[in-house]
Amino acid sequence: MIKEILPLIQLCDSNFPSGAFSHSFGLETYIQEDYVTTAEELKQFLHVYILKSLTYTDGLGCRIAYDLAAEQKLEELWALDEVLYASCSSAESREASRRIGQQMARMCLTLYPSDTLADYQKKIKKKQCYGHPALVFALVCYELTISRELAVMSCLYAGVSSLIQNAVRGIPLGQTDGQLLLLWAHEVIQSAVEVVEGLSESALGRTQPGLEIAQMRHEQLHVRLFMS
Repeated sequence: MIKEILPLIQLCDSNFPSGAFSHSFGLETYIQEDYVTTAEELKQFLHVYILKSLTYTDGLGCRIAYDLAAEQKLEELWALDEVLYASCSSAESREASRRIGQQMARMCLTLYPSDTLADYQKKIKKKQCYGHPALVFALVCYELTISRELAVMSCLYAGVSSLIQNAVRGIPLGQTDGQLLLLWAHEVIQSAVEVVEGLSESALGRTQPGLEIAQMRHEQLHVRLFMS
């Protein structure tokens, strides 16, 4: 088990070069408009973000991709990549997911090679797929024989961990506050995994309109630390 888990820990590490440190996915809009200025306000934001948005995008997307990889339904897997890309209304956030997904695919193909991940990378290079981190997580975890539940949990954890670290810089907060928030998020992520297990595929892409609007408005901010 340890042999499989250690690569997963590396993939979830905040130092993993996915490029996620450059993106706030709309959080910076809330920070600049003084809606999120304290650790408590960030906690409230994260609770909604995880359970009302991330669960239905990266979480459900990872679960579906894992099943498709297990069944070797590659055409449906590539179609899922397009659905995840198209379901994001904000141009900046679509581009953020694409960049992170492509960088993860390149890096993971070197670290954890597999035929399906190689096919995905070829599709991305030919511009037949966009690239999405949830799909990369699913393909890597399936190849490492990590359970679907743990794959989804790790995918959600990586996204939340990166966002908290970016909030620590953007608000700013102390590193202790950031770690306490990440510890608090463990239970919320576990709840999200349980929700994901009970969802139908028709729920894919559901999100909060307020978050999407904040992501769109980010383009017009006068000063920005993050690309999205």
